[in-house]
Amino acid sequence: MTDASGPQPGIDYPRTFQEFEAWFGSEATCRAYVQRLRWPEGFTCPACGVAGEPTEMSRGLLRCRTCGRQVSLTAGTIFEGTRKPLRLWFLAMWFVTSQKNGVSALGLQRVLGLGSYETAWTWLHKLRRAMIRPGRDTLHGEVEVDETYVGAPEEGKEGRKAGSKAISQWRPKRMAAASAGSDCAKSATFWPTAC
Repeated sequence: MTDASGPQPGIDYPRTFQEFEAWFGSEATCRAYVQRLRWPEGFTCPACGVAGEPTEMSRGLLRCRTCGRQVSLTAGTIFEGTRKPLRLWFLAMWFVTSQKNGVSALGLQRVLGLGSYETAWTWLHKLRRAMIRPGRDTLHGEVEVDETYVGAPEEGKEGRKAGSKAISQWRPKRMAAASAGSDCAKSATFWPTAC
């Protein structure tokens, strides 16, 4: 962390669960973090445009001291309409981003103690959608592939029952990324011999 006011959005990330607990140990610290993300220069009322410290109301709404407009901290975010605490959402985000091999909805449900699989599935999809950077660039130039599993189905055999089918690791290889108009770009797979 860069200063005593808490983790800095876009800079700090809790590397361990102990750091996560220290930074986001209460609902109040999670709310303060979301408020800093939404209004980095301080709260500005969307109705009157006046900047100033809002009054926090009992239901968690923020109220402009000038015009009285009530603003939800979570409106327009993936947290909008949630009945679960923000701290549980933050824990879900930390868990999803710190797992090397990804997370299933069932795994998320078990770790967070969520009552329904549907809730875990919805949260996981909201988080995955939020992690995609809009307007991201497509692959171009040389792309290094760390490892992948390569195998193909055999006639009349399913799954691992195929005798000659082996899941092999393809060691790092450099290859040119497909150009946007080529057949390789349309297929979403990048085989070194295909392009």
